Amino acid sequence: MSTEAKLVKGKALPRGKFPHIKRAGDFLFVSGTSSRRPDNSLVGAEVDERGTTHLDIVAQTIAVIENIRDILGSVGATLDDLVEISAFLVNMNDFAGYNQVYGTYFDYDGPTRTTVAVHQLPHPHLLIEIKAVAYKPLSQKRI
Repeated sequence: MSTEAKLVKGKALPRGKFPHIKRAGDFLFVSGTSSRRPDNSLVGAEVDERGTTHLDIVAQTIAVIENIRDILGSVGATLDDLVEISAFLVNMNDFAGYNQVYGTYFDYDGPTRTTVAVHQLPHPHLLIEIKAVAYKPLSQKRI
């Protein structure tokens, strides 16, 4: 089985030596993805003029799923090709907002899903990170 790894132009560079996406046969593995923009700012994380931080799980979840959409699109795949999602929340009190957004992208015929709480993510303003697996046969599109 051949494998290919890819960094996606226009996306935030990974914070380590790993690809945004890797193909292994007919499967595509998307590395943990956050709401980080290419300039390293975060969607859904604002600091007001008084220095108070406002974090928005809805905005972050939308940004994460849209980043995954873009990463998949770079290899000719779509969100419809996803077969599994693992979501990591820093606080399960954010589950309702995350779940609401998730339901606007996926239904019962969508990917399987696991959601877990984690102690922290690589930036203190991140509320969510998602990794995903898609199935896109090689005969349809190569990286």
